[in-house]
Amino acid sequence: MIMEVKVFRVSGLMRIGNEWQKFTLELTGLKKEHVIEEVYSLLGSRHKLKRAHIKIQEIKEIPYDEVEDPRIRKLLSLDKIILISR
Repeated sequence: MIMEVKVFRVSGLMRIGNEWQKFTLELTGLKKEHVIEEVYSLLGSRHKLKRAHIKIQEIKEIPYDEVEDPRIRKLLSLDKIILISR
């Protein structure tokens, strides 16, 4: 079964110290739920934040031509990706 990878733009607030700061991320995923988990994982590991200190305000699926992140653009330009499991 082949599933199409979608690109999502996620924006919200994260609490660093006593201040809430805005964030915007572009991530790939098969479902919105997968992207939500990835946001918590990324921000939690980068900034040592707990989930309660991350407020996701908007998740929007975006077309490939609206992607701004150069890493995502490069990934989308590939013909195929081969995963090797061990």
